[in-house]
Amino acid sequence: MRIFDTTLRDGEQMPGVALSPGEKLQIALALDEAGVDMIEAGFAAVSRDEKMAIRQISKEVSTAKVVSLARMSKADVDAALDADVDMVHVFIATSDIHLKYKLGISREEALRRIEEVVSYAKSHGVEVLFSAEDATRSDLEFLVEAYRRAVEAGADEINVPDTVGVMTPSRMAYLVRYLKERLPPVPMHVHCHDDFGMAVANTVTAIENGADVAQVVVNNFGERAGNAALEEVVAAVHYLLGLRTNVKLEKLYGLSQLVSKLFGVPVPPNKAVVGENAFSHEAGIHVHGVLNNPFTYEPMRPEDVGNRRRIVLGKHSGRHSVAWALKNMGVEPSDALVDYVLDAVKELAVRKVRVDEVVLRELVNRYNRGVSATHAV
Repeated sequence: MRIFDTTLRDGEQMPGVALSPGEKLQIALALDEAGVDMIEAGFAAVSRDEKMAIRQISKEVSTAKVVSLARMSKADVDAALDADVDMVHVFIATSDIHLKYKLGISREEALRRIEEVVSYAKSHGVEVLFSAEDATRSDLEFLVEAYRRAVEAGADEINVPDTVGVMTPSRMAYLVRYLKERLPPVPMHVHCHDDFGMAVANTVTAIENGADVAQVVVNNFGERAGNAALEEVVAAVHYLLGLRTNVKLEKLYGLSQLVSKLFGVPVPPNKAVVGENAFSHEAGIHVHGVLNNPFTYEPMRPEDVGNRRRIVLGKHSGRHSVAWALKNMGVEPSDALVDYVLDAVKELAVRKVRVDEVVLRELVNRYNRGVSATHAV
């Protein structure tokens, strides 16, 4: 299956985020290196600078297809074409609430615009992706008609956006099957938002039920609660579904760190796959298991996704954790030393003191000074 990354478009729409053209290019090249199939580089009609940034990305990216978003208007399509993209992603809302309160048009007018603009874009020799915005809150019969008109007008691929994140996996499975049974066999994307924390689950379910392309954002950044996370979807597809993408899994952690830095938004420590705690272990029974066989408490190898294992010392640590940490520092973990350090670590943890290597080494030195003083007496 294929991966369509929209970090540079939907991700950048995250409140408070604004990337320079150079930063957009840096992320685009990292995405290309990581192996995503399509990069939505932005929305060319937004500004002259945005169009120039997309054009630069189109020039520099070597493998992935470069995409620009466009509203259902010829002017937007022209702006995307002027950015030299491989694919134009045209969209129009199909839900009644959007048609009435946002666009102020009828269903018939929406269908007319789809036919006119999709055929216009296709006539310029680019690939065309059609999105029915707010698809998951649209009347199903009208939704099918909108997609059918788009395909007949020349759309190469279609996208099913869960624009406000209202789907559940069972409903997503039904929708994908419903559309697949009624539409021509063109590739189907899914684009899930995380308003109820379901974006990754809905995306994975859609893939299980026949969707061909997952639209994702690094670190699940994006508007409101964000989008389906690239790293989580790719890992789930590989490890849970047994499918394959072109993404190099070992690039996931580095990609996450780069986007976090340039967006100015930290990655939560408990973030799946790429968080600092994703492969961290503190509880004694967990550490004991992991040190004997990592798969006792890890569903995948951290190095396979570019992350690393961390044994953390704290309130829930046991002797195995302390012994492992001391060995890693080159200190022989005698029983007495382990007991001393373990007691000290638990006391420090309650006082909210983070036990890093500096603190641990000081504990070892303190223990050694006590032993020397005892011997002197």
